[in-house]
Amino acid sequence: MNDEQIKAWLLELAAGEEHIYGYRLLGECLRTNQQLILNHKKAYGLCKELGLLQKRRQAKKKTPRRLARNHIITGRNQLWQMDIKYGHVAAKERFFFVLSLIDVFDRTIVGYYRGPKCEANDVCQTLVEALQQRVTAPEPLPIIRTDNGPQFVSTRFGDQCERLGIIHERIPPQTPNMNAYIEAFHSNLERDLFSKERFDTFEEAYEAVDRYMDFYNHRRMHGSLNRMAPSHFSQWVLQLEDRSAFHLAV
Repeated sequence: MNDEQIKAWLLELAAGEEHIYGYRLLGECLRTNQQLILNHKKAYGLCKELGLLQKRRQAKKKTPRRLARNHIITGRNQLWQMDIKYGHVAAKERFFFVLSLIDVFDRTIVGYYRGPKCEANDVCQTLVEALQQRVTAPEPLPIIRTDNGPQFVSTRFGDQCERLGIIHERIPPQTPNMNAYIEAFHSNLERDLFSKERFDTFEEAYEAVDRYMDFYNHRRMHGSLNRMAPSHFSQWVLQLEDRSAFHLAV
């Protein structure tokens, strides 16, 4: 069989339903339909000559994983931990999401989000808003530590951290102790609010979360913060000349 006839068949296939095939499957079609003996090298050469080769698929960009490691924390905005918790709207039998960012030094919830869903875009927006409200240039940006939830391992979140110049650490699986501060906060949220109040609407739930966040940051005393609320402790520490007594290893 001459090459011109084979090319004509290939072009016919490429003009029909088989246009989605690469050279290997186009060759298989000719072997099946025309009882043609055609090896893959020959099929490749002819398809290349006719411009029928499929473009190579580009590999999806993967965000490199940076494992969490120990840090000596001496002040605010050095390490933030982030995680997601579920709440329940009883009357609707639906769940809602609470995303929280905590500064491990002074325990302040520096940013949060609540909504019927929590996707990578919501995480990115919450992080940006927290940075705008909490960090003033030229102060270095905090390290962000999360678990391996889909929102945090997403390309969207990885690209956002890269654009901001932020180090994003992810804890190894089954090591919640490495995210202990945000885990403890969400445990308090469950005990102090979710286990005690019933929500009939999403609006009721969101208002309750807002009130709790305000209470937690500005009025709730912490034994580990000299019985001060996070905002008061943060201001108190800023007035001290020697902060060495408040170093944390996390």
